[in-house]
Amino acid sequence: MNLKEKIQRREAVIGIVGLGYVGLPLAVAFAEAGFRVVGIDVDGRKVEALNRQESYIEDISSATLAGLPDPIRATTDFSVLATCDAVSVCVPTPLSKTGDPDVSYIINAADQIARYLHPGMLVVLESTTYPGTTTEVVLPRLSGNGSGLKVGEDFFLCFSPERVDPGRKDWTTRTTPKVMGGTTPACLEMGTALYGAALETIVPVSSTEAAEMAKLLENTFRAVNIGMVNEVLLMCERLGLDAWEVINAAGTKPFGFMKFMPGPGIGGHCIPIDPLYLSWKLKSLKFTARFIELADEVNSAMPRYWVQKVQDALNDVQKSIKGSRILVLGVAYKKDISDMRESPALDIIHLLQEKGAVVSYHDPHVPAFHHDGMAMTGESDLQAALDAADCVVVATDHSAYDWADIARRSRVLVDTRHVIK
Repeated sequence: MNLKEKIQRREAVIGIVGLGYVGLPLAVAFAEAGFRVVGIDVDGRKVEALNRQESYIEDISSATLAGLPDPIRATTDFSVLATCDAVSVCVPTPLSKTGDPDVSYIINAADQIARYLHPGMLVVLESTTYPGTTTEVVLPRLSGNGSGLKVGEDFFLCFSPERVDPGRKDWTTRTTPKVMGGTTPACLEMGTALYGAALETIVPVSSTEAAEMAKLLENTFRAVNIGMVNEVLLMCERLGLDAWEVINAAGTKPFGFMKFMPGPGIGGHCIPIDPLYLSWKLKSLKFTARFIELADEVNSAMPRYWVQKVQDALNDVQKSIKGSRILVLGVAYKKDISDMRESPALDIIHLLQEKGAVVSYHDPHVPAFHHDGMAMTGESDLQAALDAADCVVVATDHSAYDWADIARRSRVLVDTRHVIK
């Protein structure tokens, strides 16, 4: 029986490498569609939790895991790939300390898959990366493993970029349209067949490079527009205008305008990082991505801008930032989730501490955290923390907060997201 027949009969075994914010929802989508799913992750804690049917991300409940027709099996042992008919790679793609793409997780996953690659196997890379990664980094490792297997004939290789937005309820892994690019037409056909059996809409493109570029365009679009509106905030301040009033007024136009809002910076895995993957790739082609680099410059400067606003606000009440008790509300990068990846709130905390402030935080989704040598435990009593603070900084507008009460209790309030009404 070939792979397409196994897919049609729901007899294909699906492996998911990387069980985080992307991999776990994808594993659930395949399991809900009737496939047997095996998850592989180097983090033993995730593996143990998943085997107990306990979720560790907000988008997937433990009840959902327990209700699957065939529970997801998880392991740290990559040899299980030998039993898989298809494998999706959902590993991190961070930046190195020098700002260059770090594709080491992709390389490690590809090398492990190469050890267990077998005829008829489908490999789909989902990790966001620069155009050419699938064919230049992954393919040589799979086809050069000594097996003699040929892509498009003996095994299949695709790129299908993840489109996960943690905390979103209106669009899920199953309902969000999925871009798919194949290394060959046969690869595209097989990738479309598998994902089409579990997801509602598949959008095929001509190549893996086109699919890789589409993902980077999506997030570059957001990064550039956020950078522009953050600069509008600075412009309006010079002009004596309320930037949020101006943006909301412009947002009433029913065509030709998409509203973005200023804030403390940009966070999450995608927007702060993905455009820099594209910029790095283009530098190798002697092309400067000026919009990307300018947007990164503006967005990266926002935490420092807001710390200066804190300093100015304290100065207005004749207090020095040094020694002041400052409460930061929200350390997740967006509201109503616990995801802290690239959160600008962390930069704000670091900068405040550098200026001698006594910083505490409260976040209903993050009771404690460790980041870049800094370990903090959140305030458990929000009311007491508000009363004790010399200044309150709103970094994340969690919907659980009572903004009227926060405004009433705060001696000095610096609102990076302009949510206080």
